[in-house]
Amino acid sequence: MPDAPILNADGGATSKKVKLADAAFGARFNEPLVHQSVRAEQAARRRGTAATKTRAMVSGGGAKPWRQKGTGRARAGSSRSPLWTGGGTVFGPQPRSYTFKVNRKEQRAALRSALSLHAGRGSLAVLDATAFKSPKTSDAFDLLDGWNQPQPTLVVLGAEESAAALSFRNLARVAVLLPENVGVADLLGAASLLVSEAALSDLSARVEAPSREKA
Repeated sequence: MPDAPILNADGGATSKKVKLADAAFGARFNEPLVHQSVRAEQAARRRGTAATKTRAMVSGGGAKPWRQKGTGRARAGSSRSPLWTGGGTVFGPQPRSYTFKVNRKEQRAALRSALSLHAGRGSLAVLDATAFKSPKTSDAFDLLDGWNQPQPTLVVLGAEESAAALSFRNLARVAVLLPENVGVADLLGAASLLVSEAALSDLSARVEAPSREKA
């Protein structure tokens, strides 16, 4: 069973350690599944608003530019043909959704893989968020500096731990998220992961399989 050190607001690790559940932090890294989940998350973030005008959408071009025969020029029915400058676009991008489905069981497995990767390489620590009585960025900076882990750092805090969240959010290369908003791409994009005790239980609950799947 892996464990993680507990960090205090003074910037150092305490002698206490938290035992991490094997079900959430002891999984084998499943690269194909993680790759699929990251693609799905990034695709869902795409706005998909790129659009071009077809010849039906371009204004003008209602009259035939010249008569069909006798001019010596090629036949033309509209000045808004895709062949003309200022004409419509053929097969151009249109607004669309880039999302594709990854089922819940696969999402949980990918999230377990990403969490287990941090636990396995020792880049995961547990934050004692109760030490932050009021927002203080210098305390957050000292804590990360004393931990001596590479950045970028992802800090996961509960909704009620606003003082700690306000302390970390202004630091460079530090992202603060709620447990329910943490994705596989966020975990893989972070070189180190700092989680409060409340958020740790929420993350563990997110990756646990329902009883009907365990049976």
